[in-house]
Amino acid sequence: MLIKYEFLFFQVQTERMQALQVLSLTLLSVLAVSAQSTRSGKCPEPPVQQNFDPARYMGRWHEIMKIPSPFQLGECCQATYTLSDGIVLVRNHELLANGTISFIDGTAKIVDASEPAKLEVSFFEDAPPGPYWVLATDYDEYTLIYSCSDFAGLFYVEYSWIMSRTRTLPKETVSELLDILKSQGVNTDVFTETDQRPGLCSGMP
Repeated sequence: MLIKYEFLFFQVQTERMQALQVLSLTLLSVLAVSAQSTRSGKCPEPPVQQNFDPARYMGRWHEIMKIPSPFQLGECCQATYTLSDGIVLVRNHELLANGTISFIDGTAKIVDASEPAKLEVSFFEDAPPGPYWVLATDYDEYTLIYSCSDFAGLFYVEYSWIMSRTRTLPKETVSELLDILKSQGVNTDVFTETDQRPGLCSGMP
């Protein structure tokens, strides 16, 4: 009888584990569907900006193009960065369809001092931070940001943003930044332009 009960216990435990695996894969699939750029395998590791200077990077940046994400729904998107005791204070604004200006605060920090262009950004206390890699910037006109998270090595979800110090950016510059992403295998066809028309965005802070 003991052997029988041990077998039944093992069977129940196995079924529970299988159920948890199915649930986990289902949740991951939902996340994948909600993202615009999802691929199988592990995240690529594109080279980042050399000799990155966080102090020069601070200030306001306006979003020009992006890989769409479920957590960004508006236009006139902008980010303001402030350096405080080695931590970057982040405030993101966007104009929603109903005319409301929405904002969210977060923090970013450098993960490894030897690679200061690789940061992690957090917006919610109980959520894990997300990667924020600066692939290219001249500090005065443009920046190219890449973020990627992989799930158990099965697939990865990537996001990217092209931002500017002003609400416009020359097409030649945008093209050059997209070429950087293409060279790393990033699907730039999913990028969308952010509406930064002065008349629409005049009420932004």
